Amino acid sequence: MDEHIFDKVHDVDLKKTMEDSYIDYAMSVIAARALPDVRDGLKPVQRRILYSMIELNNGPDKPHRKCARIVGDTMGKYHPHGDSSIYDALVKLAQDFSTRYPLVDGHGNFGSVDGDGAAAMRYTEARLSKISMEMLADIDMDTVDFTPNFDETEKEPAVLPSRYPNLMVNGTSGIAVGMATNIPPHNLREVIAAVVRIIDNEVENDRETDIEELMDIVKGPDFPTGAMVIGKRGIEEAYRTGRGKIKVRAVTDIEAMPNGKSRIIVSEIPYMVNKANLIQKIAELVKDKKIDGITDLRDESDRQGMRICIELRKDANANIVLNQLYKHTQMQDTFGVIMLALVDQQPKVLNLKEMLGYYLLHQKDVVTRRTRYELNKAEARAHILEGLMIALDNIDEVISIIRSSENVAAAKARLIERFGLSDAQAQAIVDMRLRALTGLEREKIEQELAALRARIEELKEILADEKKLLMVIRKEIIAISDKYGDDRRTSIGYDESEINMEDLIPDESTVIAMTNLGYIKRMTLDNFKNQNRGGRGIKGMQTIDEDYIEDLFMTTTHKNLLFCTSLGRIYRMKAYEIPEAGRTARGTAIVNLLQLMPGEKISAIIPVNGIKDDTYLFMCTKNGIVKRTPAKEYANIRKTGIQTITLRDDDELIEVKETDGNKDIILVTKLGMCIRFNEQDVRPTGRSAMGVIGMNLIADDEVVGMQLDTQGEELLIVSENGLGKRTKTEEFTVQHRGGKGIKCYKINDKSGNVIGVKAVNQGREIMIITTEGVIIRMQVAGISVLGRNTSGVKLINLDEGVKVAKVAKVREGDETKEEDDDAAQADGTVEE
Repeated sequence: MDEHIFDKVHDVDLKKTMEDSYIDYAMSVIAARALPDVRDGLKPVQRRILYSMIELNNGPDKPHRKCARIVGDTMGKYHPHGDSSIYDALVKLAQDFSTRYPLVDGHGNFGSVDGDGAAAMRYTEARLSKISMEMLADIDMDTVDFTPNFDETEKEPAVLPSRYPNLMVNGTSGIAVGMATNIPPHNLREVIAAVVRIIDNEVENDRETDIEELMDIVKGPDFPTGAMVIGKRGIEEAYRTGRGKIKVRAVTDIEAMPNGKSRIIVSEIPYMVNKANLIQKIAELVKDKKIDGITDLRDESDRQGMRICIELRKDANANIVLNQLYKHTQMQDTFGVIMLALVDQQPKVLNLKEMLGYYLLHQKDVVTRRTRYELNKAEARAHILEGLMIALDNIDEVISIIRSSENVAAAKARLIERFGLSDAQAQAIVDMRLRALTGLEREKIEQELAALRARIEELKEILADEKKLLMVIRKEIIAISDKYGDDRRTSIGYDESEINMEDLIPDESTVIAMTNLGYIKRMTLDNFKNQNRGGRGIKGMQTIDEDYIEDLFMTTTHKNLLFCTSLGRIYRMKAYEIPEAGRTARGTAIVNLLQLMPGEKISAIIPVNGIKDDTYLFMCTKNGIVKRTPAKEYANIRKTGIQTITLRDDDELIEVKETDGNKDIILVTKLGMCIRFNEQDVRPTGRSAMGVIGMNLIADDEVVGMQLDTQGEELLIVSENGLGKRTKTEEFTVQHRGGKGIKCYKINDKSGNVIGVKAVNQGREIMIITTEGVIIRMQVAGISVLGRNTSGVKLINLDEGVKVAKVAKVREGDETKEEDDDAAQADGTVEE
């Protein structure tokens, strides 16, 4: 025994040694074993198998080779691990029920969906599939980096060129240390179409593609076993965040049998579900009486496809049995998406846009390197041809120099000196055969040189212009899509739990009416027939003594309604949430629908579309105070409401509009005054601010309406005694806010005060409602167009003591769809 052996023993910190060793192990598993590279979607073992096969000349046009040879070659040259793990990876690449687009063409027993294992590698044979050649295309053209293998005797690619997004198309799964990946497969056509959209937006529009655009193209996973994805919520979550849960359900059909019984036929099952185990599980549930009604269970699958037959008792409800099977078996399964991949050798969870973006970056690098490689070869060849052309132009002298030289080296030296050639050109000349002296050969050289020069210019343009580079990628991936793309196998169905009430309610026109004492109802538009100007109208609402209609407007059932209150607060609810009632019904107390504070009263109801981040809410009070607040501050309105403006005493909010920041505001008062100013005169403030003076009012005057210049070409002004007129909006010039305005309506005893204003167009209809709840509906075209200082014509006949309470615009069906769309584009709101 060596007496100095103990001199070689060193004291170490066991804890630190374990930590360091485990970190090394973890990183080895993460970067070199379990996780795929985002660029080609392959784990190291898969990449090495494919590269070994191409090195063995084992392409799709060659005979199959024994898998034992492929495994041995992979293990000996590139992957120093167990042969069984390499063979398992090879088998999965060949299974059409595991891999959406198999990269290996297997010959022999490669297992089944029943969980049967593949035959031993000495029996099975394989070769590369056609689509796998797209993964390896141009690998010999310096498109990717090569690194030394484990013993530095060979070189292997660090990544494959991968001319299509294999990570998304075939997906992957793997468990590393402290993390895992589980990416579902997708349809080749959809994924390539998404990449094309990214390229088109970048080339044609100079903009990035948002994730919503991509999700419109990539509908969801497309599993090799088909089945049905239930609901879109999990898909959208996975695509937005990189993580999500997707419900996958078997495809079934209920068939009637001749004896009055029925049977459930299962033709497709969720991805990675073992069919044999599924059938066994169903049998166990029937035996344990956890599922009732099944009398027979058979696997009738054959070469034509899968068919599991589940026969039921005569009195069994097939849908109930089916739901029990979904609940208790893997006929409905959950696919947990974790879109984790290596980006620059670092694990990263990616969303849909990032995953496709990294693939496109890889393709830019691959095509750039390939183009540079082609350019170098083309320039080298052109250089040789230019030398040959010099020789042919001076052929007699060249021959004389060669014949008079002692050897080849001397001949080359004299040629270089005489014609200024390079060594390569001189070598090509001395190697030139006599047949090159013929006229035909000379012509060929000239044609080849011309073609090379054109190709060199083309390649240089691609390298100099990224947009041209992207168009090369676009052309190539579209060709792959056309060649290998197929129809989607997995359908996308609705999840009953994701269907909300709004999906079941038609989006149709509706009339909302509210009384002074706070009763509200929703009515259908067909309750109110069109009448001529000057009619008496029909009863629109039953009111009690001392109550009257205070607000009436037209909207659609899916619109958000903003309820503005006397305390400067704002509430929100959907129009369809207001109970529908008949034309003469009283309605529902608003306090039963909104959580109003004591003494709080609704002062205005405004229908709006969804709140947009780049818009504003512009509001006005009856005392002429205006305020502009970014709409995003109202994105989340609580059930208890939020503060929207701080009101002075005896003031209340009367109107709110959604604007884009560049609208003209028109205010009209009850004494017939009007002011028009641009909203930029009012700087944006927070929700709790008080606002600024929009209009300077005289004594006893108040604002009764606010409109936007884009809502109509004319102002319809209606008085409390039923008179009204239209005046061109252009007659009201823009001035600064805070002025007294100009006359817009002539007030007299016959007309009474102004009660409302609407910006209208020629083809519209309006509704007028009285304090007794009588409503008349009429065409705008029947109302005269008059100047500013006039009172108008009679619109409705009123009984003594009855006043007009409200005026509203009407929208009906497709006749006004275009106008609705224009209004929605103009101000983000459907205003009535």
